[in-house]
Amino acid sequence: MNRQNQKDRDNIVLTGFMGSGKTSVGLRLSYRLQKCFVDTDHLIEQREGRTISEIFATDGEEVFRRMETKLLEELASRLHNQILSVGGGTPLREENRELLRQIGTVVYFRVRPKTVYERLMNDHTRPLLQGEDPLSRITELLGKRERLYEEAADVIVDVDQRSMEEIMEELLESCRRFRRERAERGETAGRAERAEKPERAEEAERVEMAEKTEGIGKIEKAQEGKRMKILVINGPNLNFLGIREKSVYGTQDYQYLLDMISAKAKAENVEIPVFQSNHEGAIIDRIQEAYFDGTDGIVINPGAFTHYSYAIRDALASITVPKAEIHISDITKREEFRKVSVTAPVCDRQIYGQGLDGYLQAIDFVRAEAEMREKA
Repeated sequence: MNRQNQKDRDNIVLTGFMGSGKTSVGLRLSYRLQKCFVDTDHLIEQREGRTISEIFATDGEEVFRRMETKLLEELASRLHNQILSVGGGTPLREENRELLRQIGTVVYFRVRPKTVYERLMNDHTRPLLQGEDPLSRITELLGKRERLYEEAADVIVDVDQRSMEEIMEELLESCRRFRRERAERGETAGRAERAEKPERAEEAERVEMAEKTEGIGKIEKAQEGKRMKILVINGPNLNFLGIREKSVYGTQDYQYLLDMISAKAKAENVEIPVFQSNHEGAIIDRIQEAYFDGTDGIVINPGAFTHYSYAIRDALASITVPKAEIHISDITKREEFRKVSVTAPVCDRQIYGQGLDGYLQAIDFVRAEAEMREKA
């Protein structure tokens, strides 16, 4: 798949040695950019039902590396507008480096061996650092990997003795600069290619464009049968599924929810974009955007905003498409404040206590309601 097209999906891929800060910075960055944070090690552990250390001990490193490659192949085809953190050994395989470049803008967190040692000296969960002299092991591994890290990277950020805020600022500025330069290179190449086209080829393009223009009426008629569009909105802390209060919200992570909704969309031939934010204003902006972008229905889990955000309530009230409010847990059996919803009265249905399956029920309801209204 063309790398330019892949990078248009606006993913950021964080690479680097263990202890370089990929997870810490990635989570903070997810709040800053309002993007979902995905960790490949965590995804593999969720799928296998085992820790990385257990996989190494039972199956060996080679089996784990194959799991990484398979996961990257999946992510390269479906990851959009997210932050992806990969394991320290992921870029060692050539095919992985190419997949990382396909997924998004690759950022390498460059770190010194001593910094890694100081951060991980008391961490006994890292299978590659179990030994008598971990500092020497870190130095050896970094020496072998650094060239490959740099080869895969679009952007390199040095992280030693720097605050998280400083790292994020440099990362964001470097990514903006890289994308701007890439766009300029693309425009220059495009101009050169057009200048080299013979006149006959340009005439062929004009004929093709005329044919397309003549077919506008047919296209507009075909659009009458376009797929229904149901927007799913997730509020604060939903991106922490699988991390927060597992006894209440379950052990499946946010990526699992996205995969489940994606499978539902394909099975039902429905367009189901998913938006998540921890910020009230961003959610309101997305609801208002739905008024203009052809959205046929909305499924929303406002999170804690359910109980007090009259601003989100008013935004929902201004959109007349079918709406369903969904909650993973049974809010009627929890704290008193959770039993109150200021947003439910402006929705057509409230679904709670059904776990993640509640999303599927909400989608089915909104779709049926939208179809009924259209027929009426």
